[in-house]
Amino acid sequence: MAYGITLTATAQEHTIKLTLNQTIDRARQQSPDAQSARHSFRSAYWNYKYYCANYLPTLKLTSNPYLDRAINKVTLGDGSVKFVEQNLLSTDLTLRLTQNIPWTGGTLFVETAAQRLDLFSNDTYSWQTSPINIGYSQSLFGYNSLKWDRRIEPIRYREAKKTLVETLELVAANATEKFFNLARAQSNYEIANTNYANADTLYIYAQGRYNIGTISENEMLQLELNKLTEETNRMNARIEMENSMQELRSYLGIQEDVNLQADVNQQVPELNIDLNAALLLANENSPEIQNMLRRKLESESAVAQARANAGLKADIYLRFGLTQTAEKFKEAYRNPLDQQYVSLGVTLPILDWGRGKGQVRVARSNRDLVYTQVEQDKTDFDLNVRKLVKQFNLQAQRVSIAARTDETAQRRAEVARKLYLLGKSSVLDLNASITEKDTARRNYILTLYNFWSLYYTLRSLTLYDFEKDAPLTENLEAIVFST
Repeated sequence: MAYGITLTATAQEHTIKLTLNQTIDRARQQSPDAQSARHSFRSAYWNYKYYCANYLPTLKLTSNPYLDRAINKVTLGDGSVKFVEQNLLSTDLTLRLTQNIPWTGGTLFVETAAQRLDLFSNDTYSWQTSPINIGYSQSLFGYNSLKWDRRIEPIRYREAKKTLVETLELVAANATEKFFNLARAQSNYEIANTNYANADTLYIYAQGRYNIGTISENEMLQLELNKLTEETNRMNARIEMENSMQELRSYLGIQEDVNLQADVNQQVPELNIDLNAALLLANENSPEIQNMLRRKLESESAVAQARANAGLKADIYLRFGLTQTAEKFKEAYRNPLDQQYVSLGVTLPILDWGRGKGQVRVARSNRDLVYTQVEQDKTDFDLNVRKLVKQFNLQAQRVSIAARTDETAQRRAEVARKLYLLGKSSVLDLNASITEKDTARRNYILTLYNFWSLYYTLRSLTLYDFEKDAPLTENLEAIVFST
């Protein structure tokens, strides 16, 4: 199977043995979170391409033909008005090249056009051409979206790229949690099986000792109660293991009804992460930093838009070019006449009862709020990185201590069982050793989980692989163009 998964077949069922690395690799490919992250990035990628296209020339060919056969009101040369029957066909073709100007927010265009008018009533036609027209339109005091988009959209795209890598690391953290949930459940089931077998053996042994009078009835009943309790624990552990297995299968996209076995590697890398280096990497690589910067720019953009909407508005439109008309197409391009068109639209609010000023003040208040929130978020972000680094740097030692504690507790429980069989220990000492053994094993698995959970969380914050000492990257083109 894929990802180096070991498949073991029995007569009735299959078991897939998974290491943590195999679980994470599969989760990064098949989990719903990973697939959602890739879809989100594709959307952000095409939005960025759309933004880039706004600053490139655009060439368009347009045509608006129409047929008019009706009685229309026509103004004659002497100023009189007359209803005239018209039967005409108008066809046209315009080729226009436009270019947005980000510094001013205006649009520059160059076009060429030709129009033919057919009068069916008297069976005549004529041409009107514009060999070249150059024009420019702009809002003089309006909101320049092109300028603000040029500042915001690249940051948004960088945030999307970093968010993709961050999300895949969080997928690794989620997969780690589900992997160790299964490992813990399997360990609990193994513990329950062992405890039940030992309790059954001790109960049988206790019956023999009770029959010859070497132990009290109370002690024998205590051992019977232990056996029943361990039998219940075994059933509960089986249910817990099945639930954890199903949850991991679902997250990894495994459709087959197969058993999963968590193969826990008890060795952890000896890593000591430098706090200052981690803070620097987090501030350089984390999408949270890009998000904070984008939010501040968007709040400034909202203030600029509110100011533009509240004050004087003026729109200017300029067009200069050549034009000619004739009955024949070729003649319509001879000796063209120059033409100019200039329009200026002005809007000045005289009385709006403070609506425009209120919008500006609201935008400023929202901007100030965003700045305050960003400063707090930045402080919390740095504190979180510091906390996680300090916790992680202690985790390897905790794993070592937990491993030794687990080994010692296992040995003590075995010694306590043998002493009880020899009649040199009480049932209370035996129960205490079993409880300590089980607790030590659970704590050991929990400590391993905490190590890897902190590790992948730190990777998601810094976008850095501390084992390989290299930044985390993804093949973005493969993600965008994958089917």
